[in-house]
Amino acid sequence: MEAVLAEPLATSRIVAASATGLTKIYGEGNTRVVALDAVDIAFEAGKLTAIMGPSGSGKSTLLHCLAGLDSVTSGEVRIGDTRISDLSDKELTLLRRQRMGFIFQAFNLVPTLTAEENIQLPLLLGGQQVDPEWEAQVVDSLGLDDRLHHRPDELSGGQQQRVAVARALVTRPDIIVADEPTGNLDSASGQEVLGFLRSAVDKWNQTVVMVTHDPVATSYADLVVFLRDGRLVDRLESPTPDKVLDMIKSLEV
Repeated sequence: MEAVLAEPLATSRIVAASATGLTKIYGEGNTRVVALDAVDIAFEAGKLTAIMGPSGSGKSTLLHCLAGLDSVTSGEVRIGDTRISDLSDKELTLLRRQRMGFIFQAFNLVPTLTAEENIQLPLLLGGQQVDPEWEAQVVDSLGLDDRLHHRPDELSGGQQQRVAVARALVTRPDIIVADEPTGNLDSASGQEVLGFLRSAVDKWNQTVVMVTHDPVATSYADLVVFLRDGRLVDRLESPTPDKVLDMIKSLEV
């Protein structure tokens, strides 16, 4: 398949994050692996974009490079107009705390903190004030009002991931990156979390970029982009599980 995402988004659209010529190589010689091969992509603000591809296609590597969690071999990554490779480690840490939200498959909650303390943690680490009204709105929308004083081991998996979603939203980030956010959840809890992410996009104009292997999860997205062998090979707007399954099958041939 021919790559279809080399051209940037239309200038009338706001770009929340982008990559140009993004290449990531691991190892040398016989162990050399090209995880990302000159990827050009832009993620539109106020949209939920899903990234899919066969195992080893580079989808998680792309997400981690966009989030500044992994360095790039060549090319550039921008969050808005900020070129993150120009930042010092301290500046990059501040950018992640203040302008990005993170949701991981493993929840990554601090076990000794309550749900509310976990939600507020990125603000406190970044030296920012908690906005009580905004926090209350986020907590209420996620149905966590009666769980704020519980620690993670007192919460179900779905409740823990809802805390993680609240933590990602409480800083009002420019972009939320979600790596397999439903991977550790049963189908009902997973769809609940996906519904919250969809609502954050529709209600608060949030931007979400999500890696997933689940065709059902992509039905919550505005757009799905597909990787194979470290390259962007196709895209699908207004996805349905059946259309995504057909696309994945064609990529695996």
